[in-house]
Amino acid sequence: MPGGRLTHEDRRQIAIWLTEGLGYAEIARRLGRPTSTISREVARNSAPGGYLADGAQQAAGQRARRRRQVQATEPPADGRPAESVRGFMEQFATLLVGTGLSRMPARVFVCLLTSDSESLTSAELVRRLQVSPASVSKAIGHLEAIELVRRTRDSGRRERYVIDDDVWLRAFKADTGAHAKVAAAARHGIEIFGAGTPAGTRLGQMAQFFTSISEQMNDSGLTDAVVQDALTVLAALVYAARPLTVEELAMALDWPVQRAAHALDAISRRPILSDPLTVEQFGRGTYAITPRPDRLSSAQRDALIVSPYSTRGPRK
Repeated sequence: MPGGRLTHEDRRQIAIWLTEGLGYAEIARRLGRPTSTISREVARNSAPGGYLADGAQQAAGQRARRRRQVQATEPPADGRPAESVRGFMEQFATLLVGTGLSRMPARVFVCLLTSDSESLTSAELVRRLQVSPASVSKAIGHLEAIELVRRTRDSGRRERYVIDDDVWLRAFKADTGAHAKVAAAARHGIEIFGAGTPAGTRLGQMAQFFTSISEQMNDSGLTDAVVQDALTVLAALVYAARPLTVEELAMALDWPVQRAAHALDAISRRPILSDPLTVEQFGRGTYAITPRPDRLSSAQRDALIVSPYSTRGPRK
């Protein structure tokens, strides 16, 4: 089976194709395996007379028996049943795969997460998971890239892999930033396609959804006083019913200019503060308040510009 252990028949084919002069890459292609699997198999099992299928099969069987003996003699940590531990790890890894993590990185992550030691080496991960060093290396590289695992060195200068205590906080913040970027991109799409188009409507719904998630997850650090100032600025813009500069807002509210600027910045960073309205900045640093384009469909907007006391149709 491609991806599983090499069978005796696989090894016979390797021996035949090597005799015919085929390279590792071509043999790997014919067997549906990584080239590294073939090169490692030949390097590990070649005798003075070359690669022999029967000898390679026998050596593989001996290694498998030694691995089973090691597993059988390892005492379960803290008396936990080994089968229960392995079952939990596989189930947990499967759940992480459902969140978007690839299978091998998920298994490596769960192995580190459930280890009684603070860190594990590559060799320890290989032994515990019964996979190749290349698989572990690739999985670690992926986990490092998304900041779920960090590598360090022990006193013997061996690389060890660690899950930091703040890993969930960093993952949480990364997701929050991604949600905000998706919402911003969707709002930009509305400007391109138009709020009244089918694409604009779908993008509006997407922007609304991801903005809500981002705002609920994100610890923005805004104080209650800044939030109250932001709401006051919104009320001022609604009441004025015209664009205002920061200076005009500050003068009307009898605030320092910096206070009005902080309030506008808070609205920019947390659009949910102005929902269902939005504050737009125009030329010469003026600000005005408008309805959010994703709150109403095109049909609803058309209906609202028709006077209920007139039969003339929409205003021009």
